[in-house]
Amino acid sequence: MTSLLDSFNRIHNYLRISVTDRCNFRCSYCLPAISDSKKQAGMQANGIDLKPRQQILTFDEIYRVAKILSELGVNKIRLTGGEPLARKDVEALIIRISSLYNIKTIGMTTNGYYLAEKVELLKNSGLTHLNISLDTLNPSRFKEITLRDGLDKVMKGIYSAIDAGFDALKLNVVVIRGFNDDEILNFVDFVQDKPIQVRFIEYMPFKNNSWREDGFVPYDEIKNNISYKYDLITSDGSKVSKDFSIDGFVGSVGFITSISNHFCGTCNRLRMTADGHLKTCLFSNDEVSIMALLRNGASDDEIKSLILDTLKQKNEMHNGIAGLLKSENRSMLQIGG
Repeated sequence: MTSLLDSFNRIHNYLRISVTDRCNFRCSYCLPAISDSKKQAGMQANGIDLKPRQQILTFDEIYRVAKILSELGVNKIRLTGGEPLARKDVEALIIRISSLYNIKTIGMTTNGYYLAEKVELLKNSGLTHLNISLDTLNPSRFKEITLRDGLDKVMKGIYSAIDAGFDALKLNVVVIRGFNDDEILNFVDFVQDKPIQVRFIEYMPFKNNSWREDGFVPYDEIKNNISYKYDLITSDGSKVSKDFSIDGFVGSVGFITSISNHFCGTCNRLRMTADGHLKTCLFSNDEVSIMALLRNGASDDEIKSLILDTLKQKNEMHNGIAGLLKSENRSMLQIGG
């Protein structure tokens, strides 16, 4: 087995695969703003052109990529989108990936809207880890950010996921000043008696996602907000999350500090977009088309060679806010959450 090493000796054992660029929500930090021309035309959809279905990886192609990368050393895979549960029969893909000999965990990041009706099927198909994106516990705010009236369905999905008993269950909360920063403690209190880690994620700039400096709440501020009420006890975290427990809590707290306190030095992630492009960094616009090789008769060895060569070009770290704001990187929806 070949280690997926970059030129800085970082081992990459984690693959995030976007299975679709479709989503039933319209969150502003994920989708680019609607262009003026679309507004004038009366269009209310998101501000990107979705890929035709023939330009999205098939399940056979996704499985082949997963198999190739598992042979190179990947042992953890997460399915993302868009909204992965918006893709029909995604559980069939989970079953196939779970059969790969080197894969130890299979996760999914979902907005939770379809979760209650799918959760048992997902668990029985081999899904081990589940992240649910939820930025507010307030119904009116939920509708404001998602442009959908569905908080009740998401909450039902959360409770169904608890009952299903995944190896790990997390709530992802993007914190935006002036929008939901007053709910930080509400989320902490929510997991007090639940086996959930609430993860507060710094608001990250992507192409045309209306990122603004005055909306950014850094990790230290979020953590201090919680520390006024609770003593946070440092836990063994992952390569990307700063994790804490609270005495007497069933749940826990984590922080994703991509902007104020980056973790580039321990990054172990590769990303495959729904249209088959390999990205070695979430914040870089450097990417290479694996789909082109898949659909032009390339062998597994040729694909492996391209992946290894691409990984060697990975930057040591991202460029910080100033650089990210100037980047021509794709939107979060196009990359995969």
